[in-house]
Amino acid sequence: MKILVPLKRVPDPDTRIRIKSDGSGVDLDGVKFAVNPFDAIALEEALRVKEKLGDVEVVVATVGGEECVEQLRVGLAMGADRALLVKTTDSFDSLAIAKVLVALYRREQPEFVLMGKQAIDDDSNQVGQMLAALLGIGQATFVSKLELIENNHKARCGRETDAGIETVTVELPAIITSDLRLNEPRYVSLPGIMKAKKKPLQEMALLDLGLTVASRTQVLKLEPPAPRKAGLRVKTVDELLNRLKNDANVLPSA
Repeated sequence: MKILVPLKRVPDPDTRIRIKSDGSGVDLDGVKFAVNPFDAIALEEALRVKEKLGDVEVVVATVGGEECVEQLRVGLAMGADRALLVKTTDSFDSLAIAKVLVALYRREQPEFVLMGKQAIDDDSNQVGQMLAALLGIGQATFVSKLELIENNHKARCGRETDAGIETVTVELPAIITSDLRLNEPRYVSLPGIMKAKKKPLQEMALLDLGLTVASRTQVLKLEPPAPRKAGLRVKTVDELLNRLKNDANVLPSA
């Protein structure tokens, strides 16, 4: 069995994000980067499948520049067997990334793709669904529980919804995206870091995959959210109701 796990390089969740003064993008000066947390959860689940079944190859992949090697090495240190880097200096939108992953999928022919439901930098939550649509295979999104059944030909997935846990079964190959409560990713150990240096990390260009892709969307401007207004105290219920009606406009007028 082979599992493909896409990883994305994103600003560390604990890093303070600053917007450039002209609104053209994020100020990356001094920003620390990490593996997208949802992708780390997906990788952890793939490694647990490998530990349970034994004969499983876990392949991590990303799209970006040479700076993404660090995050791939983290994936290898966690326990992945191989890493793939599709090198490009361009910034791609969700559809373009999905097309690159289509080419990687057809090249690697994994039993399934296990990836984060979204990236914490753009929060698009689109690549997994687009990848499944482009490949014409099944998908299970926002998965908080995963179990392979029927001799590993199907996956039973638990999905958190507003009404509770929804259980769906998808036939493999499929695209499965991980939610926050699927697991707790393991820490990278020193032996894992040493082993990662010996594991293969293959770099390739878009042309090596026979691809020419371009983004169809463009970010025109970024701006921080408006600061929250200071709270205030009211002395009576009548004053509270008056402010809710006339200032906040959350209650209908009499």
